[in-house]
Amino acid sequence: MATSFSNFSFERLSRQMGAKLDPGMRQHLSKVYASLAATCVAATGGSLVHLSGIWEAGLLSAFISIGLVLGLIFNPDNGKNLVQRFSMLMGIGAFTGHSLGLLLEQVIYLNPAIVVTALVGTATIFSCLTASAFFANRGKYLYLGGLLMSAISTMALLNLGNLFFRSYIVQDISLYLGLIVMAGFVLFDTQMIMEKYHMGNNDFIGHSLDLFYDVISIFRRLLVILAQREENNDRRKRKNN
Repeated sequence: MATSFSNFSFERLSRQMGAKLDPGMRQHLSKVYASLAATCVAATGGSLVHLSGIWEAGLLSAFISIGLVLGLIFNPDNGKNLVQRFSMLMGIGAFTGHSLGLLLEQVIYLNPAIVVTALVGTATIFSCLTASAFFANRGKYLYLGGLLMSAISTMALLNLGNLFFRSYIVQDISLYLGLIVMAGFVLFDTQMIMEKYHMGNNDFIGHSLDLFYDVISIFRRLLVILAQREENNDRRKRKNN
């Protein structure tokens, strides 16, 4: 009975997806998410390069990643540069993952299970919000763009001020607010990608880059939040002992 219910739910979900998205849109989104998956694999490879000690992460990898992003922006899709732009996207993924290696190294030293939990949490958040964006009315979440940019500006000011005050409360507020903001960007960017497609923009590489930074930002913040909780739990255990 449980199997039949699951099959029924999956079939109903597939029918609803087909009704909401036309064949062209489905094909475009399949390219976007295939590219996103490939970029995440490249990021994993970049992280493993650091963790294996082949080349340790530093500012250089972050600067290379930024340079590749600029290269992608200044080389818009013209129908002939697909291989070049896809290679840049893979490079962005690899060097972004490599620059994340330092944080991963610290978290793994603290508790390797945190990485798995953060991965599962990121996948769950991203999947649920993506489904919400798909099934919502067209353009429903586009209003979030202004709110999210305002929130990012506020967070930047908070972090700048906190360089002088060193408040843990402000740091935690910025961290959790950042997680909420990046989750909001998943809704906004997903519907923006769909809207851009309706307007004739088929740049699936650029669209996947938007989603990649949403994913990596959520993952990074989950790592920090879970690591802080683990450290707090360790302190409590030491005090109790």
